Amino acid sequence: MQLKNSDRRWGAVSKLLHWAVVILIAWIAWLGLTMVDMPPTPAKINAYALHKSLGLTLLALVALRLAWRLYAGAPEPVPGTPSWQERIATVTHWALYALMFAMPVSGWLFNSASGYPLQWFKQFNLPAIAGRSEDLAATAIQVHEYGFWLLLLLVLAHAGAAFYHHLFQGDDTLRRMLPSLRRDDPPARPDTEN
Repeated sequence: MQLKNSDRRWGAVSKLLHWAVVILIAWIAWLGLTMVDMPPTPAKINAYALHKSLGLTLLALVALRLAWRLYAGAPEPVPGTPSWQERIATVTHWALYALMFAMPVSGWLFNSASGYPLQWFKQFNLPAIAGRSEDLAATAIQVHEYGFWLLLLLVLAHAGAAFYHHLFQGDDTLRRMLPSLRRDDPPARPDTEN
């Protein structure tokens, strides 16, 4: 099993972080969309607490993922990929990173400006990152809400592009991020002369 990324494939660490973040974002999104309509009961308070804890976990995982990507690099684009698609993919990836940081930070900022305590899975308290302010809380929640929809749009575009490459281009763009039982990249095929 290859841990580090190669020129042609994502390594096991990148794949694990990628799919962990995907699952976490889906869970946070589902929870965020359903908790607002819950009746004011202890279940709603618990749902908000879980949403916040998962958001803080996402923040840590995205920081780890970005650090790993800077260390391990990224595979080269699949051969034959037009340069305009490479540029769009690069912009989309960095926009996704920015939003994956902005979402938990804006939630933390809203929480702080609203004067709510913030705990991570009831294990320890995190400090407020801003003083109480209704204006700041209103701005932070708007960033959080609009940022979610923008993140969702980019995730769908990202997944759509991967499926487009898989289904219509027939290349390895999607396959190289999927879990693999292969130990290593297969050896490069030597050019043969006839």
